[in-house]
Amino acid sequence: MDPTRQFAEQALAWAGTRNPGPWTDHSRYVAAACENIARRCPGLDPDRAYAYGLLHDIGRHAGVTSERHLLDGYRYCADRGWDKAAQICISHAFMIPDIGTSIGVFDMPPEDKAFMADFVKNAVYDDYDHLVQLCDALALPTGFCLLEKRFIDVALRYGTPPQMVPRWKRILEIKAMFEERMGCCLYDLLPGVIENSLR
Repeated sequence: MDPTRQFAEQALAWAGTRNPGPWTDHSRYVAAACENIARRCPGLDPDRAYAYGLLHDIGRHAGVTSERHLLDGYRYCADRGWDKAAQICISHAFMIPDIGTSIGVFDMPPEDKAFMADFVKNAVYDDYDHLVQLCDALALPTGFCLLEKRFIDVALRYGTPPQMVPRWKRILEIKAMFEERMGCCLYDLLPGVIENSLR
């Protein structure tokens, strides 16, 4: 089962009251980017893409956490039968399917970390996983941005551990994959991307 646009919007609004912050605006721009790109890609449903984008960080409803928000989001969606959305709550952070590539802190019990490691190792990624991974890197709370702008934004907050560059390379590969399918530059689908990137 997939969440409808309406359910996803209601869920994000509720989560924002539990833990207010710029993450909710970021999620809305991720959702809009997912929808815009999905409209140009045969086989992708824009409404599903939008809902997955809205919900990818829904685990932040539980408070200010690092990698724990991935698991909190997974559980929130899984409890509602939204299996694909639940997977994306974890997979969006692992464009390379190995939790050793994390740039966050595993602020969770050892058994939860072990669950996440096994989940990521065995997850089968599809176009929706890749789409949210890409769009997560195209959105600031203030609007769409060039990937390089977002890369720097993340590096300023997390530093530049060795796994950072492979993560960037993988996102650039995913960008190229979608652009080949669409036959256009994805930035053409993101209104205000240049202006927001120059702020």
